[in-house]
Amino acid sequence: MNKPELHSFHIPVLGLGYSIDTPVKVAKYGITSVVSIMDDHLIEKMREYHCKESGTHYHPIHTKDEDHRARRIKEYLNLLNDIINRQIDDIKTLPFEGNNDLVKYFDLLPNDSPVKIAYQEMLETSDEATKLELQNNLRNRIKPGKIDVNIMSKCDRMNKDAAGVELPMEFSDASAALRGFATSNLTSSVVFSAGYNPRLYNYIEQFPDFFPDADGQLKKRIILKVSDFRSALVQGKILAKKGIWVSEYRIESGLNCGGHAFPTEGLLLGPILEEFKNKREELTEEIFALCASAIAGRNIPGFKNVPELKITVQGGIGTAKENEFLMEYYNLNGTGWGSPFLLVPEATNVDTNTLNELANAKKEDYYLSNASPLGIPFNNFRRTTSQQQRLERIEKDRPGSPCFKKFLSSDSELTPEAVCTASREYQNLKIKQLREKHLPTDLYEQEFERITEKDCLCEGLGAGVLLKDNIPLSHNLSAVTICPGPNLAYFSGIFTLAEMVGHIYGKWNILNSLPRPNMFINELQIYIDYLIKKIETDSLLNAKQVKYLLTFRKNLLEGIEYYNNLVVYFKKESNHYIAKMKDELDKAALELSSLNIAFPQPVE
Repeated sequence: MNKPELHSFHIPVLGLGYSIDTPVKVAKYGITSVVSIMDDHLIEKMREYHCKESGTHYHPIHTKDEDHRARRIKEYLNLLNDIINRQIDDIKTLPFEGNNDLVKYFDLLPNDSPVKIAYQEMLETSDEATKLELQNNLRNRIKPGKIDVNIMSKCDRMNKDAAGVELPMEFSDASAALRGFATSNLTSSVVFSAGYNPRLYNYIEQFPDFFPDADGQLKKRIILKVSDFRSALVQGKILAKKGIWVSEYRIESGLNCGGHAFPTEGLLLGPILEEFKNKREELTEEIFALCASAIAGRNIPGFKNVPELKITVQGGIGTAKENEFLMEYYNLNGTGWGSPFLLVPEATNVDTNTLNELANAKKEDYYLSNASPLGIPFNNFRRTTSQQQRLERIEKDRPGSPCFKKFLSSDSELTPEAVCTASREYQNLKIKQLREKHLPTDLYEQEFERITEKDCLCEGLGAGVLLKDNIPLSHNLSAVTICPGPNLAYFSGIFTLAEMVGHIYGKWNILNSLPRPNMFINELQIYIDYLIKKIETDSLLNAKQVKYLLTFRKNLLEGIEYYNNLVVYFKKESNHYIAKMKDELDKAALELSSLNIAFPQPVE
């Protein structure tokens, strides 16, 4: 694997607002980060804020303006790009002395970066003429990190005009967001997460920037966030047949991640990465053949050579040794570090109250919830004002949230038009229906909790940045939701950007004193807990459910066998560490083998 010129990690998307302007904070140091472009209302507020902060004229784009969603996103991304380009121009004028941003740019780089090596050479040079020449060369090598964007493919509500007439498909939420990015002046990537969306994938073809230019280069790139190799191959082929090259497959742990969780059928991260490692060349060749053929059929410029296909991973990485092992053993192009950066005010947007709660949290404060209106498991944090508000509303017999933005309106069981399951309207109707069933008290309470656990993510995941930057709140709603992954339990305190980046590269260790197993063991245990809960929740299992659970356990046991064979490659870990890991694997196998997963008995 070739060493990256700059950083080998990126900061993934963090909710709606936590990384919404992270590029302004970290791109000037060569660090790539991902911005959510789902909430155009929040984006417009941030555009106004950063226009004022940067001395740029702000011209509002109102919801009644034509194509307002795409235009808001485009103008915001262009603004971020302009601000960062100015930052880079300013940095290049600074002297190599003190602790200014120029020095910080190079200090943050990993020691094995070619640029960092050149920087160290300059520092050690005594001849002034040679030093000056080396400094000029270094200034020319300064590049900003990318402003990548994220679209949750399944969040794709169809919209209507002022007269209530449904607009064409290109005005759906996901399509309009894609158009905003595609028509911006960025040279970066869009990350598609949450699965395959045929309408959205077909729409990509409308934008020339996703195809090679006359020099065979891509201005806009596609990154697919995937949970396994099969998903990568299927989606990659679908896009390749349209002439669209997927530049990166971003593998994320199904459960050991922040935000929405997409559990596999017990397939663990290590075996998944092994399959990518073994089939990477095959994947590249098969996808490129399809893509080149489709491009030739369009009679447009093609690639001069086979374009780079990157493989990266994120979810639950916690130490420099884990990071290094992933990069080297699986031949990866990079890693993603998300939740730990919530404790870095220099990089992300967490309001003071929530930041302090995270900094002093206990392991049990992080949990997998059913809070998402999308019906997808959601990694959650107990000590939030949103959780407090949800319980207070139930206590006042007013469960649910007012629903203004409607991005997650997807349920039409009880209403003519789809509504959000976290909304007051939906929960009131659902509770009324529940009462009419006259269930036993314990069963009623279970169903009531299932209904009222849904929380408003549209407002809650964006409130933190508004509170932090003293921006007027949306509809005066101040309750904050935050969705860190369980790995954050091993980080306590508030850190500088230099401290967190230094931790990633092994300059020092900022983990707390809580005993922390290897990331693969952590994920394995999370999957076992998930399986146990599934068995306990679905007490009356049918044959299909039993078959699923047995496959789930079989995959976990095969994963344990894989890790038992893998530990010999942990050459930089101590004998004690490896012995402990083997012991944990044995205990996990015993726990899985003892689970009672039985087929339903036939009725006599």
